Amino acid sequence: MLFLNRKYPFQKTSHWLRDCALYCAIVFLILYLLQPFGFSMYQGNKFLTSLLFGAVTFGCCYVFGLLVRPFQKRISPWRIWHEVLMVLAMVVFVGLCNSILFSFVFHTPITFGLCLLFLYWTLIIGTIISVFSVGISYHRHLRNQLETLLDKTTEAQTDILVTIHDTNVRRNDLQLPINDLLYIEAQKNNVIVCYEMDGKTQKTEIHTTLSAVLNDLSEYENIFQCHRSFVVNLNNITSAQGNSNGYQLRLGNSHTIVPVSRTFVPKLRSFIA
Repeated sequence: MLFLNRKYPFQKTSHWLRDCALYCAIVFLILYLLQPFGFSMYQGNKFLTSLLFGAVTFGCCYVFGLLVRPFQKRISPWRIWHEVLMVLAMVVFVGLCNSILFSFVFHTPITFGLCLLFLYWTLIIGTIISVFSVGISYHRHLRNQLETLLDKTTEAQTDILVTIHDTNVRRNDLQLPINDLLYIEAQKNNVIVCYEMDGKTQKTEIHTTLSAVLNDLSEYENIFQCHRSFVVNLNNITSAQGNSNGYQLRLGNSHTIVPVSRTFVPKLRSFIA
């Protein structure tokens, strides 16, 4: 229940007609290629009849969208259970309209069983379409998030030096321009500092903790902890990929893939929002 009450994470698509056309095409292809419901026995023009069912599906989705859009604008935030109910209602509407069309084309009476049959198949087809549509929405949403992440960085802090303090007795502190810092990785009782120097990626091991480093660099908003073992300089992200578990980052010329764990994803999204 907590999952259903979450805010629906995808922006409403502006390609409304395109989505309606997608549903139309899928219904047309299923009827014309698979020919369910005894459609293979139909003696008329199967191509035009399949196209007619697709057109009715397009019309149903279009009309349903017109009716629902005012509610979507009024209800804020739009939650997952709202989206589920909307999809189910649209499936029922499309199924009933297509059952009426089926009765008209094949000259059969409209019965409760016929409506249930069409609702059953529309639900199956609608589930496939919905999964496909949500997949596209997720990919679009994630791509937009990643593009924003790459675009939105703080201004480069020129001529600013930062110091990573070594807690060892020898005190081998590392001082470098903050713009050259790529990431810092925790390694047992030490940290590995990855940075660029003279166009080359360098790594230095320092005896300290990640929490101590974060405390020293707390005034710089581009220094971000993305994982329990990683701190990154957001200004030096060169590529980003995403999946259901979080993001994966590359910084500068380093070949190391830095993960963004799910725990830190909300904070990262708040930064790029």
